[in-house]
Amino acid sequence: MPVVSIPEPRDTFLSDLARRAAFSAIVCGLAALPMAARAQEQDAASQTVVVSATKEPVVKKLDKTVYDVSNMARAVNGTGQDVLQSTPEVSVTADGQISVKGNAQVTVLVNGKPTAMLSGAGEERAVALQTMSGADIASVEVITNPSAAYNANGGAILNIVLKRNRKPGAHAQLQGSAADQGLWNVAASGDMTRDNLSVQGKLAYRRDGTRKIRESAVDWNNPLTGQTGETRQASEVFIHRIVRSAALGIDYALSDTDSLGLSARYNDRRSRPLFDVLNENRAGAEETLYHRISYGPNEQSDDSASLSYSHQDKTTALKAMLQHSGTRGLIDKSYRDVFIAPARATGYSRGATRTVRRLNQATVDWSQSSALGQWGMGLDIQDKLDDLSNYQAAVDPLTGAETPDPETSNGYAVKTTLSAVYLTDKIRLGKWEALLGGRAERIALRVSPAQGRMQTAHWQAFNPSLHLQYAFSDSTDITFSYRRSLQMPDPRDLNPFTTYIDAQNLSRGNPGLKPQLLNSWEVGSNAEAGQLSGSLSAFYRASRDTVTDARSFADNVLVTSKQNGGQARSAGVSASLDWTPDARLRLGVDGGAYRVVLFSPDLSSLVRQSGVSSYLNFRAAYKVGSDDVSLDAHSQSAGITPLGRYGATSSVNLSWKRQLSKTLSLTVNANDIFDGSRRSYRTDASTFRQVGFDHFVARRIYVGFVKKIE
Repeated sequence: MPVVSIPEPRDTFLSDLARRAAFSAIVCGLAALPMAARAQEQDAASQTVVVSATKEPVVKKLDKTVYDVSNMARAVNGTGQDVLQSTPEVSVTADGQISVKGNAQVTVLVNGKPTAMLSGAGEERAVALQTMSGADIASVEVITNPSAAYNANGGAILNIVLKRNRKPGAHAQLQGSAADQGLWNVAASGDMTRDNLSVQGKLAYRRDGTRKIRESAVDWNNPLTGQTGETRQASEVFIHRIVRSAALGIDYALSDTDSLGLSARYNDRRSRPLFDVLNENRAGAEETLYHRISYGPNEQSDDSASLSYSHQDKTTALKAMLQHSGTRGLIDKSYRDVFIAPARATGYSRGATRTVRRLNQATVDWSQSSALGQWGMGLDIQDKLDDLSNYQAAVDPLTGAETPDPETSNGYAVKTTLSAVYLTDKIRLGKWEALLGGRAERIALRVSPAQGRMQTAHWQAFNPSLHLQYAFSDSTDITFSYRRSLQMPDPRDLNPFTTYIDAQNLSRGNPGLKPQLLNSWEVGSNAEAGQLSGSLSAFYRASRDTVTDARSFADNVLVTSKQNGGQARSAGVSASLDWTPDARLRLGVDGGAYRVVLFSPDLSSLVRQSGVSSYLNFRAAYKVGSDDVSLDAHSQSAGITPLGRYGATSSVNLSWKRQLSKTLSLTVNANDIFDGSRRSYRTDASTFRQVGFDHFVARRIYVGFVKKIE
């Protein structure tokens, strides 16, 4: 290592100031380039504003807000989705759709890193969160406008930080809970720390489930032939899942400044629902009425492992990590059609969708404190593979012979390679604090159909970020943030073939999809006055090359695909207020209203839509003696979707925790007391009109216990 002379303190200050001025000029200049995003976990020491007392349950930092949920009563019996739903600034519907301050483009990380399990979208990610134990979560970091140190992937970030106990000695914990419908779960965890070694592990078994009620009606027309028709679909099913999980973590201190860490997690989920869908089709004078019945099974398994090294002294922090995660899934789509009218023989079909996702990642994060603040830089290399195959075939009931459907039997693989570097600079000058950042990355995408020609694409991007804070006093400040980033298309949307969803719906991919470019601005203020603390902010978000739904109707089936070319803009305000009159009572409310403008494709034209949406969250907690009672209520208004709208939803949840002894506690959770999770939707296109609703019933009462062994 070369020897570096140490200048005088004044020279250090001037040198730092010159370097930072040059770096700031470069970042601001490059901010005009039309490129986009990438990121990595960096939790640098920063000046914080404590919004609430009592173990700092809420801490605001320059680029994030950290919510301590380790003692949340709802988390004891609940899931990861329950914890996120109870987190301020976050809205989660019963079917797992997440938004942060109205932003539906949300990336979910675990301990600051992406995982194969949560890098999916839609129902796949929802099921992963619904089967994750809320008791394992220590805190949730809400990052509405991520700095360049994070891979924003076009939107906000929710970072789930898992619990790790490193207290000296040996500890163990047993927990369990039960609800109606035969739902229950048990878990055993333990940890031991002795000298330089810390080991912890957990085993868990869950029997959970969801009742789903769906109805949909489509009135369609063919503009070429003038033919019209109707389709109706209705179903109700209770999906019981068996979830088994295990986790192991080992930490070893090499010295006072250096340590090694190894962690591994595994879980699998299985269900076999009896799914009976009533279908009614009318075209002219012809009418067909039948039940489509399927039994599954549906299976998914997830695994992850990571090896990390960290070094931290008074001025320098270095962390390097190698991580692998993978997920495998099977959705059996075999069914039989039982006809009511006209009378005909029962039809049989065999089908399945198999998915494999693997994510390998290597990261290095470094930070160095200096006279003006702190430098940070990092390297991130990701290699992701999504391998999907679909099969659908008609089955002869007499011979069992299968005739594959060439339209919906296919396979393809999507490989994404990402290489990124970032540089951040945190500067403190008087009452000003700034976090400048720039991220350069290269993305390579390869779509390989099982039959057909491979398609490749490459993007190079530089994405700047800026966070500013001016402190009027120790209790009042104003903030400003900006971030530009890319959002990569979901691999399922790149499928060059058609995929069977159900009797009324097919999806068709588009391997030519490009990333959509997003820009986000936010300005706000935080203040404290005695027992009150609050915040107020305004935001503006705009996207280009927006990926939107393109829909058509043919042969009584709705076909949904994706295409670039749309635009989206949203602007709004959000606010929060917390009141802690004493150590026993805590009250809080946050909400926002925003206007959204969409340009969606319809046949050969773009349709402009606009609408105002809002959300409101309320929370209250009261602790007296051995009892802790908490309430959280959530409401989301109606909003717009491409060529349509969705309805409002609500949720009210009540939790009671009683400490029976020093080591034993009882918890009762009542979720969605007023059953407000039903969500309607409507689509009005040139060739069809669709109305319907999805009802993922979340109303449930859990009774559970926690027993600590020390």
